[in-house]
Amino acid sequence: MNHVLRLADFPTDAEIIPGEQATLLSDFNPEHLRMVEAILFAAAEPLGEEVLSHLLPNNANLGGLLGALQHLYERRGVNLVQVGGKWQFRTASDLAFLLRKEQPEQKRLSRAALETLAIVAYHQPVTRADIEDIRGVAVSKGTIDALMEVGWVKIRGRKRTPGRPVTYGTTDSFLVQFGLESVGHLPGMEELKAAGFLESIPPATLEVPTPREDLAADEDPYEGLEFTS
Repeated sequence: MNHVLRLADFPTDAEIIPGEQATLLSDFNPEHLRMVEAILFAAAEPLGEEVLSHLLPNNANLGGLLGALQHLYERRGVNLVQVGGKWQFRTASDLAFLLRKEQPEQKRLSRAALETLAIVAYHQPVTRADIEDIRGVAVSKGTIDALMEVGWVKIRGRKRTPGRPVTYGTTDSFLVQFGLESVGHLPGMEELKAAGFLESIPPATLEVPTPREDLAADEDPYEGLEFTS
């Protein structure tokens, strides 16, 4: 790709670019912009700001540079997006159909696995007993193992209850797969209704839970290879 980033590519007015600091376009070092662009284009996976900052000169305004690149690419064939708190160039959503390829159908997740994934995503942190309580049926170890093998569910901690059961949560791969910046960007009730996943008038007692990425008050970080699920 022989694209060279130039300050002329940006709007000529004194537009403010969103980022960690409000910065005028004229304040950007064009070489720093090119560096960030090159690093993100070459990366095989989303990169966090800590990694990017180590690769840039000490005086680089990373927050402003990311905001500038995001603005530059917002109407192009690829967009700079934040996924799971990390940055990545992705095909513009309205052009995704151009890159679809016919491939042999891969093994689909079972209904039990999909229901379990939804429960983990929205109720995390959850234990196996929590999942069974919400679903109303027993959850086989194979169901959770399948989700962990796909890379969408992980062991995240231990609950401070008798037996110290492990808690489950979603992974960065889950966020990347579904194009989410964080679990806080999971669809809410109105979005689920609009997509047809809920009745237009759901039961008054129905609530869409708010998942949490940080440790719960009764949860400890997971350590060790042996666990009781």
